[in-house]
Amino acid sequence: MPEKLTDQTIRHLLTQSRTIVIIGLSSDESKPSHKVACYLQAQGYTIIPIHPKGGEIQINSIRHRAFATLQECARDLNERGEKIDIIDVFRKSDALPQVADEILALGNLVAKNPENPQKPLAMQLPTCVWVQLGLTNAEAKIKLTQAGIHYIEDSCIKLEHERLLSQC
Repeated sequence: MPEKLTDQTIRHLLTQSRTIVIIGLSSDESKPSHKVACYLQAQGYTIIPIHPKGGEIQINSIRHRAFATLQECARDLNERGEKIDIIDVFRKSDALPQVADEILALGNLVAKNPENPQKPLAMQLPTCVWVQLGLTNAEAKIKLTQAGIHYIEDSCIKLEHERLLSQC
């Protein structure tokens, strides 16, 4: 099993990332996923909601398109020349292996090749999957870390950002 990431590695992930996809982002402002999204957006991250119903979710007075699936989101970002840096997961622990499979399936999608449009590329996988407080799953962790993706579980990205990057 991979070692726990160091504070230095987590700090690097947070400072080098710009786009965070939140799987299970609720439109209910009282829910933890919504509070985390508001905080991260206020810190300058681009937040992309994944919600099974799709539609729109308002975060800090800004309406965001909510994608029904991760694949739909990844295709849209690719069309705009953007990529997913971090996927933050608010789903039950027993759903995490399926989420891991969906993330790994992104590598099977075709991405635009800006240097040679005739030769598409495999879509880039996210750098990190962050699984929120109280959520763990050994199977998901193994799948994602074996694919070279940083995996953080049972941890709140908002609290870690405040702890490691707040300007005190």
